[in-house]
Amino acid sequence: MTTLSELLAEHTTMDGETADHLQRVVGEWQLLADMSFADFLLWVPLDDLHAGTGGASRAATAQFLCVAQARPTTAPTAHPDDVVGRRAVPVEVGQLRRAVLEGRICRDDDPRWHLEVPVRRETIPVRFRGRTVAVLSRDTNLSTPRVPSPLEIAYLGSASDLCQMIVDGTFPPQSGPPGSAEGSPRAGDGLVRLDVHGNVAYASPNALSAYHRMGHASDVAGADLATVTKALVLDPFDAKDVAGRINEALDGAPSTRMEIKGRRATMLVRALPLRPRGDAAGALVLVRDVTDLRRRDAALMSKDATIREIHHRVKNNLQTVAALLRMQARRSENPEAGRALEESVRRVTSIALVHEALAYSVAEVVELDELLPKVLPAIRDGATTESRARVRVDSGFGALPAAKATPLVLVLAELTHNALAHAYDPGTAGEVVVSPVRSASRLEVAVADDGHGMPVDFDFERSKGLGLQIVRTLLTSELEATIEVRAREGGGTVAVVRVPLGGS
Repeated sequence: MTTLSELLAEHTTMDGETADHLQRVVGEWQLLADMSFADFLLWVPLDDLHAGTGGASRAATAQFLCVAQARPTTAPTAHPDDVVGRRAVPVEVGQLRRAVLEGRICRDDDPRWHLEVPVRRETIPVRFRGRTVAVLSRDTNLSTPRVPSPLEIAYLGSASDLCQMIVDGTFPPQSGPPGSAEGSPRAGDGLVRLDVHGNVAYASPNALSAYHRMGHASDVAGADLATVTKALVLDPFDAKDVAGRINEALDGAPSTRMEIKGRRATMLVRALPLRPRGDAAGALVLVRDVTDLRRRDAALMSKDATIREIHHRVKNNLQTVAALLRMQARRSENPEAGRALEESVRRVTSIALVHEALAYSVAEVVELDELLPKVLPAIRDGATTESRARVRVDSGFGALPAAKATPLVLVLAELTHNALAHAYDPGTAGEVVVSPVRSASRLEVAVADDGHGMPVDFDFERSKGLGLQIVRTLLTSELEATIEVRAREGGGTVAVVRVPLGGS
């Protein structure tokens, strides 16, 4: 789906700061959709409403494009089909223009029918730095009758205050980065509405459960929430901080989310000021019990640390094996046996470097752009020829899971060694270039040399060299990849390895 930033860039001349504000609105509006029991659509005018003169006439003739959409998790959607990218139809344009011209929330007098569903629409002008820059439409599906409950009344009242703050230009706050609400508690996680004095006017059942798990035994209704929360937090600095943030929200200052830990539970807290039309109306406190999530995180971190320690020990053991093989090679009186042992040292060292990379990885992936420039140029020192060719590794490999990275590193090491050993005469200079091209579906790596080229009768599939046999085995059994070996344009040879990335 086309992103908000792409649609704004393609269809408008909106400046970066205004676009960032709309990103902040979209970052917060899932909360609004859930508390409103309604879909939210973001409409932008296709003409600058404030350019030149005649602002009212421009607004009266403006066309609108839907650039983002949010569906509620608390009610049936009014728009089962995506609306993003669609222009407003004539019946919609009038109400959108009205919101711009009057600078206030406008509501349909009568519901309209959309795909056989009755929908009531409210339009909310989005103001930024004293200007209306877009319009939100709040579309409620009226097909399911709702019985007002304390929870629904608290939700709708809080949503109305926040929507009015969007009209006022005070929500979302300009201080936060675009998308700053990501990962914050949602309305369904737990919601507490505070009056202007900081006392609890309403607490949702999930919010009560979170406070009970933190250790608060009684109901919180009517209590000073900052005092109650402060008493539950183990760390005195966190206790003071969370109480301060709740009180700051009552004074009109927005807050970011904060994680607090009690004796038996852990909770995320976020406080939002409610100041429609500039009048203090209390605050909205969102809470989320993350106790079980943090326990799983701790277990995963322990498991991850164990896996990384295993990779570290495997790397150490492989380096010990490589050292023993190197000692044996130096003591060997048979030159051919010594060369074979040195090649084994190179292969074992390549695998050890992969495990070293995994020992510092948090996701069992290998950053090949960091690893290959260490492995491949070092192969030159062990090549059997006395050529002065060098190895260059281009960037663009990206990260691969360990199951693919280990065999691919071995394949590229064998192909690079083969090029250094056979493409150049003793004393000649040259360059072996290892260059990747990565797409969504595959990684294509070319190992190209500028040497004297392949023998006329060379057949890769029938070659009996151990290195190429290793390459063929790894390509088919480990990577499910293909290879093409051909003459390089301008002289030399190029081997192209194509590794599928699907399912990795």
